Amino acid sequence: MRSDGRQPDELRPFSMERGYAKFAEGSCLIKMGDTHVLVTATVEDRVPPFMKNQGRGWLTADYSMLPRSGRQRNNRDPMKPNGRSMEIQRLIGRSLRTIVDLDKMGERTITLDCDAIQADGGTRTAAITAAYVATYDAMRWMIKQCMIKEILLTEPCAAISVGIVRGNEVLDLNYDEDSSAATDMNVVMTASGRFIEIQGTAEQNPFSAETLGKMLRLAKKGIDELIAEQHRVLEL
Repeated sequence: MRSDGRQPDELRPFSMERGYAKFAEGSCLIKMGDTHVLVTATVEDRVPPFMKNQGRGWLTADYSMLPRSGRQRNNRDPMKPNGRSMEIQRLIGRSLRTIVDLDKMGERTITLDCDAIQADGGTRTAAITAAYVATYDAMRWMIKQCMIKEILLTEPCAAISVGIVRGNEVLDLNYDEDSSAATDMNVVMTASGRFIEIQGTAEQNPFSAETLGKMLRLAKKGIDELIAEQHRVLEL
């Protein structure tokens, strides 16, 4: 039994609320236990300079944590995000771009702003899961504006953390588990079971291929549950 009473293969209580930000083209507030992340999607009729005159669209992400989202205050850095934030926002952007048909989007950009309101582990994976919902609704808005003819997402994707805590493979680590884990891994996966990204590190002892397989199966179980909730809140 884990510190919060969950079974090894059990997600924290979670919810997704779409349309949370009134003025954004798409938005989703996700809660994974005590981790709360708001993702908003903004659509602009332009692309970065390196993509001009190609006829293709772009999707990018920005990530930040509010100063008191965690146990200590984080300093604001409006001029330049820190290395951790940059790594996370690149992960979010990469993950969503793999399932978007940018060729059919025209020269437009979708920007995903991901803000951790409260952080108790797993903010990056929660942001990716909520970003899918926000992007889907942004594309619904684009269809109404006659920018695109159809939803340009090839399939759903979601993300979750897994790890080894006190010798056991566990799903969806909270902060206490993450900070003491022998292995910590983030998995991004599509609904069809294909991997977008796997980030895993042995903090103490190296892990075996068998253990890796167990963690990936745990991740798929959690991601299947999250994608089912994405479908429910999007009314698909």
